[in-house]
Amino acid sequence: MKKHLLWLSVVVVVAIAAMSKQVKDVITPAKPVEKSVSFALYKEGNYASDAYNSTSASVHITIEKVNGKNRKTVWEKTFDAQMLKQYPSLQEAMAQTVKVPDVFDSKEHLEVSYTLTYNSKGSELQMQNGMVVNGNENDKVYIGI
Repeated sequence: MKKHLLWLSVVVVVAIAAMSKQVKDVITPAKPVEKSVSFALYKEGNYASDAYNSTSASVHITIEKVNGKNRKTVWEKTFDAQMLKQYPSLQEAMAQTVKVPDVFDSKEHLEVSYTLTYNSKGSELQMQNGMVVNGNENDKVYIGI
């Protein structure tokens, strides 16, 4: 009988400890943080050839906050088309940092997607890419044209 009471006591203590942690998590939810994503837009190649004289490119970038199956666009921008030769090199890249407030690290993450649209004499080519980012200071998205 004493063995049963001892085991029952242990089970009750473990159950109470587990329930108190769940209640604590509900009472004190995680605090949101601010994340930042930096972009560097640059030309990857040498577009000095005459073949590129009539070729331009534009870039559309979207940042989404993802929570399970739910997605919310938090930032979106289109960089206007310009001739390939006009884009800066990597050392002089067009840079921008976007700050995203109210991100719950334990439940949400940020996804960056971008579409490059090349136009050469009316013919268009679109290339898409995307990635999950942490949103810490080391995150930089390099977009090569």
